[in-house]
Amino acid sequence: MPVTCSGCGESFKSTGWKNHIRRSKNRNCKPQDWSDPTLEGVPSVILDHTIGDMNENEIVVDPRGDFFGDYDDLDNFAEQEAHLCKREEVQDENEVDNEDDDLLDAMDAEQEMGLEVPRISDHSAGPIIVDDVENTGIQDSSVLRLRGGAEETLLGKPVVVKFPVKGAGAVYSQGDETSNNTYVMDLGTSTNPFAPFESQLEWEIAKWAKLCGPSSTAFTELIKIEGVVEKLGLSFASSKELNKLIDKELPGRPCFERHEVIVRGEVCKVFYCDMIACIQALLGDPDFAIFLVFLPEKHYTNEDKNVQLYHDMHTGKWWWSTQELLEKDNPGATIVPIIISTDKTQLTLFRNKSAYPIYITIGNIPKEIHAKPSNRAYILLGYLPTTRLENVSNKTAQRHQLANLYHACMKHALKPLESAGINGVFMTTGDSLMRCFHPIVACVVTDYPEQYLTACTYNGECPTCPAPRNSLGDHDKDTPPGLHDLSSILEILDSFETDPAGFLQACKGAGIKPIVDPYWKDLPYVHIYRSITPDILHQLYQGILKHLIHWVIDTHGAPEIDARCQRLPPNHNTRLFMKGISTLSRVTGQEHDQMCRILLGLIIDAPLPNGLSSARLLSAVRAMLDFLYLAQYPVHTDRTLELLDKALSDFHKNKQIFVDLGIHKGFNIPKLHWASHYVDAIKLYGTTDNVNTQYTEHLHIDLAKMAYAATNRKDEFSQMTAWLERKEKILRHMQYIQWQLEGSPAVEPREWLPPGLELDRTLHMTKHPSIRGAVSFDHLSTKYGATFFRTALAQYVITVNEPALRSNQVERRLWTVHIPFTKVHVWHKIKFLRLDPVTGWSTTADSIHVRPARLDGRDRLAPARFDTALINDGTGDVTGIEGLRHSLLSLTICVNGICNQDIE
Repeated sequence: MPVTCSGCGESFKSTGWKNHIRRSKNRNCKPQDWSDPTLEGVPSVILDHTIGDMNENEIVVDPRGDFFGDYDDLDNFAEQEAHLCKREEVQDENEVDNEDDDLLDAMDAEQEMGLEVPRISDHSAGPIIVDDVENTGIQDSSVLRLRGGAEETLLGKPVVVKFPVKGAGAVYSQGDETSNNTYVMDLGTSTNPFAPFESQLEWEIAKWAKLCGPSSTAFTELIKIEGVVEKLGLSFASSKELNKLIDKELPGRPCFERHEVIVRGEVCKVFYCDMIACIQALLGDPDFAIFLVFLPEKHYTNEDKNVQLYHDMHTGKWWWSTQELLEKDNPGATIVPIIISTDKTQLTLFRNKSAYPIYITIGNIPKEIHAKPSNRAYILLGYLPTTRLENVSNKTAQRHQLANLYHACMKHALKPLESAGINGVFMTTGDSLMRCFHPIVACVVTDYPEQYLTACTYNGECPTCPAPRNSLGDHDKDTPPGLHDLSSILEILDSFETDPAGFLQACKGAGIKPIVDPYWKDLPYVHIYRSITPDILHQLYQGILKHLIHWVIDTHGAPEIDARCQRLPPNHNTRLFMKGISTLSRVTGQEHDQMCRILLGLIIDAPLPNGLSSARLLSAVRAMLDFLYLAQYPVHTDRTLELLDKALSDFHKNKQIFVDLGIHKGFNIPKLHWASHYVDAIKLYGTTDNVNTQYTEHLHIDLAKMAYAATNRKDEFSQMTAWLERKEKILRHMQYIQWQLEGSPAVEPREWLPPGLELDRTLHMTKHPSIRGAVSFDHLSTKYGATFFRTALAQYVITVNEPALRSNQVERRLWTVHIPFTKVHVWHKIKFLRLDPVTGWSTTADSIHVRPARLDGRDRLAPARFDTALINDGTGDVTGIEGLRHSLLSLTICVNGICNQDIE
């Protein structure tokens, strides 16, 4: 029913009247003790008796609404915004906001304001059945407090304990030539820094031809245009001549060798490089020389050394214990931990072409360098055969021979490690220091199919421990999972020569496949069941969390979850699924990551069918999300690992809710079971970002897919390896030229700071405002919702000039402040930058958007966006939530060159 304003006499609907009361400049429209006529019977808010108990800095908020209006009637919100936007004058020509953002916001608004998705009608039916909340783990406030304390211990510099054996990692000699000087000698003496290219222009053209993707035919046709070669002064007139120049004149990383394996009459091609030469290439890379680590260390959070830190591989227990074993037989040894990763990938959508690359890197290189593929810390060791052996009709025999083929090819590629791991190899690092290196396989980073293929176990079983497949869903935190007995398995493998008849039976009893010669059998100091590592991408995002998301959708119904996705507000680090998540297919790990960021918010208040309490469901989802994010910490302590283990235990305590709802029957999932191995794996090899398959997934693009695209699809792997060799030579020569142009600086030792939780953020704003000096105070009130901006600005001026005044004194002086301007600059975005500790580059960690409603280029409404931020009131710390207040950011302005945030 319409309401008449007693101040101006105009009639409004209930929502419009309340907005009028808050926005009107007529004092008669704002009586001192106004009450809402639409809330008859509800007592008005009386604040007099509470003012004495309140902090004088607190702001009294009307619980019935805010300056956006009341919460009980939002049906006409979009219509009001559109009307408001059309009434206001067009933004000033100095507006610098991105028009593409307006288009995207308008498209999202159209989808959000579309027809409401049908909801499940029986969710609210029936009485609420209260679960045993005490057993969910959600009331354990001590654990919630512990997380902030555990993070705080990661901020300081650790107490380091060096490996105590003298002579370990000894330097045997120091040469006069660094790797860059050796590269100069390989090129030949020349005063031209771009040699063998005659000029900088010729070098730039060659680099563009090999790194920027033009085909050989296109490049040849380009330079064959009459006059191009002469005017550019090129020494080559075709792509073929350029390839000959690169192949003959430029040194590079190890070349690929082609080998053939015959299986049942089928010739299988395998390509791989010399393993020792690949390790020498990584150790000798001049860019890595100042960062290499040669000895294990123990890091602690305090001088008492009762809480250990784990981050890079040299802080794990594996390196320390292996160094102790190696020192007994080979004093002065330096370990090179080899990290192997294999993963088959599709090269084409059609014709079913695939590649099976093997990547290697070394644990001496810090993980921050591994994380960037452009740093070239991974080397493509080779390509395994991708045959399916379709000429073998028996499926069991086919699988058995494919497994034997995999292990035979891997054994040939890793053969040099069998002697080098025991006797050592003298190699020189990029700073010309020579050590005796012992390359030892430390980690095997693969997805689950390659894990059980490598471990010779069966599908559906754990590749690490002998847990029965029917009990993989059980979890006992007091009984940590063990490992397969490697000694007994090696004895069984050796028995094939003496007792071939009993070999099959012995393998069956040990729970392994009858693979006669696994590639890891003769590798020194290798426990293959311990070498299998966590995999955040495939085990968590594409495994456990993928199941959990489907269970949540089945629990609440796809229409309900999709409707809630459409109502989420935008955020810098969160993707909006405006069409929901239930209909997505071929979901990537990155998309699962984005779903996990909103999953708990989607179901926090959603009722369950049949009146069941949602406490156990929320606890299970929250526990698994805690496990996901704790597992990705860049540095762990014994305390944070306790939190990780507890998060997994809390999930297992509450997982029965999915059975009670009829969503899932059992939890004998190998990837879920393997989560119980995470704590032990982190203690052995450092944090999970040392062995992340996300890095090698990106390498598929550069070292497999792009290489295949450069071929003519005939004998493609020979062409792919040649293309990659030339690309590596160009990259190495680019590195050398940069060194020459910088004046050939010497390699200087540098202290490597261990990684921590990067909590420092730098506030950044653009040099020029989004709207330059064109926003009046009236527009701040109507378009930005900053109703009390003039008063807040006056209060700011008083407190800056006279900070000793009390709040009541400031309030009395508000009306005496004269503001000599009526328009201000306005910024619509604040960025928070993160500094990379290795490269020094800044990236955007988060951003805050403040933008009123506007029309995009197609006259569609792009709705207002005012982000909510946590504001430190001056008493907060870098961790925890004490001293933080959640506030809606109305605008960011600049007054006389001083940036100030007005919070409403």
